[in-house]
Amino acid sequence: MILVTGLPRSGTSWAGRMLCASGELVYVNEPLNPERPYRGVLNAEVEHRFQYICRDNEAAWLKPFQDTLRLRFRWHAELPWPPSPARFLKYATSFAYGRLTGRKALLDDPFALWSAEWFADRLDCRVVILVRDPVTFVGSWEHLGWTANPADLLGQPLLLRDHPHLSALARTPPDRLAKAAALWKAAHESVLRMRHPNIRVVGYEALAADPHFGFRSLYEWCGIPWTDRSAATITRSCTGPAQEAGFAWRGASKTAFRPTDSRTAAARSRLSAADAERVSRLTLR
Repeated sequence: MILVTGLPRSGTSWAGRMLCASGELVYVNEPLNPERPYRGVLNAEVEHRFQYICRDNEAAWLKPFQDTLRLRFRWHAELPWPPSPARFLKYATSFAYGRLTGRKALLDDPFALWSAEWFADRLDCRVVILVRDPVTFVGSWEHLGWTANPADLLGQPLLLRDHPHLSALARTPPDRLAKAAALWKAAHESVLRMRHPNIRVVGYEALAADPHFGFRSLYEWCGIPWTDRSAATITRSCTGPAQEAGFAWRGASKTAFRPTDSRTAAARSRLSAADAERVSRLTLR
């Protein structure tokens, strides 16, 4: 089983889709997204964005995630009528087909970032964490008009216990750019502390610069067979004309990934020189 995570807009959907080009995996999109709960995929109540899961609160999560990773679709949890019949059918079919054909689950979930060690340790997942340059990361959030909310992390006592540096988020300046920069810095410091052998941290820019080499290495580390099909799909998907990636916090589940030139996409800043300099200052380690 594989988890691809990292802050939203760090390339997780792109990386997840490229790993699924093997044909050996079933793609599962954001089971921990609290704004798109789907009990058939994950039969648990998600209370926080960036939900923190550890041994001390795993009772509510271990069995549901074991079911998800074993591709056991909990259709009864959607009764008496699923909120999205099309999505119900898509996941019910893909989970059943995946089980019958011996495929593994791949979770693409940026909201699992702070729970990465739990997935690696308790569920024996191979965890790929995507990290992105802070200037292009904040620029992407600014472009989409997204605002980070420190309360998402500050409201989780177990998370603050295990990652005490996050308490600094309470002193974040109120403007949107500063909040995104603070979120990046908080995540970066947490990732630096993750030492589990099942976790691999990958730079988004490095992967985008040479996707063929980078993904072949990830395939080997994840135990996925590298095939001509994989190579052709990655080449076709990562060297096309640059496009804007469509995405929304709300609405039907969909990946942020669109076929594009990965180098161009990774280098796109969207910030003014002054804002870029400010982000660099705010995220200075």
